[in-house]
Amino acid sequence: MTASRSSSRVCLIGAGSSGIAAAKALFEAKIPFDCFETSDRVGGNWVFGNANGMSSAYEGLYINTSRERMAYSDFPMPRSYPDFPHHTQIASYFEAYVDHFGFRKTIQLQTSVTRVTKEPDGQWRVRVRRASGGEEDERSYSAVLVANGHHWDPLLPDPPFPGSFAGRELHAHRYKSKDELRGKRVVVVGMGNSAMDIAVESSEVAERTFLSGRRGVHVIPKYAFGRPIDQFFTSARLPWAVRQRMGEALQRLAVGDMERYGLPRPDHRLGEAHPTISGRILDRLTHGAITPKPNIAELAGDRVRFTDGTVEVADVVVYCTGYKVTFPFFDPSFVSAKDNDLPLFMRVFHPEHEGLVFIGLLQPLGAIMPLAEAQGKWIARWLLGDYALPPAREMRAHMEDERRHMFARYVKSKRHTMQVDFDDYLLELERELRRGAKRARTR
Repeated sequence: MTASRSSSRVCLIGAGSSGIAAAKALFEAKIPFDCFETSDRVGGNWVFGNANGMSSAYEGLYINTSRERMAYSDFPMPRSYPDFPHHTQIASYFEAYVDHFGFRKTIQLQTSVTRVTKEPDGQWRVRVRRASGGEEDERSYSAVLVANGHHWDPLLPDPPFPGSFAGRELHAHRYKSKDELRGKRVVVVGMGNSAMDIAVESSEVAERTFLSGRRGVHVIPKYAFGRPIDQFFTSARLPWAVRQRMGEALQRLAVGDMERYGLPRPDHRLGEAHPTISGRILDRLTHGAITPKPNIAELAGDRVRFTDGTVEVADVVVYCTGYKVTFPFFDPSFVSAKDNDLPLFMRVFHPEHEGLVFIGLLQPLGAIMPLAEAQGKWIARWLLGDYALPPAREMRAHMEDERRHMFARYVKSKRHTMQVDFDDYLLELERELRRGAKRARTR
């Protein structure tokens, strides 16, 4: 193992959709950096069968946000793509993005970051391991940019359901093809996007499909009035309360009450929890191809008992119960996200550790990619000295205000610890860039 001396280089961890956006910003700003990616390809979660085993993509996966809302600002998706492309098209888009802007050589593939520590002099010591040969070395960096994603470490029901199950249990992260469910009696647990998608796929090949959830959700179709629904009410200059009422009116016209489909009544208004976007689930429910069920009460051999007292024979239980936010290269006593909660200044800058920043560690009502792109440009300006952070007291006050509003609005859940509204976040970031540029000039 070798160790380098102090360096002004930057370390970027991950080359998924957020990491490549940050890499492009650093590359164009001529900031020296090393980008490490454990897989043999860029694209992260969108690479089906990713060599690092961290992708949650499955054969039938399509995006739930339209291509216009998902694309990077200076690299539109091809017009030949459908409004909601397949995962293979998204993965190809990321490859094309890297090649179009010419920064592929800055990314070191099949190289894992195994440990990150902060030195007394403020430098960051990063240990990396290459897949070929397995040799390790340590390097010093002036800053560490974390873009390792937050949809790869499965979160199972906690506490687990009582009893034991004789069939197969798997998390959605391990689900790869509907052929796994062919001819089976399947219970899908969850009410999010993955649960609805997998339940639909199961209903096409399984003997029976049950959709079990403990809380109701608002299901939003992909289209309204012939347009992708995520292109309506997107102006952050409209107050949230106005957009919420407009969205609720549109949903009533397009979908109606969830109880009409056999789903539980949501205990919150639209926009107060992450909505579920599906163009097919309601159709399968109304045709009886999927049977809705309440939460599981007990696993009993080859049977599943639900909280309404009904019992069903089952072969497979698929847990679509979310993910843990983890950083395997940090000692948990140094940086961790207990209950998926890691407070950051505008979801990027760590308030206690100068030089530690995060990209894509947020859950927007919309796609992450354009937000990660904006974060990458922001970080580049900070590294160049064209932007200055506010004083620590102001950062903490901003964070407390942001968190107070978030927790007051959203349903209490590990899923709602880093929520942002797509357009509101970009507008606030634009304003903060102006403030930070003024601070930089003053200093």
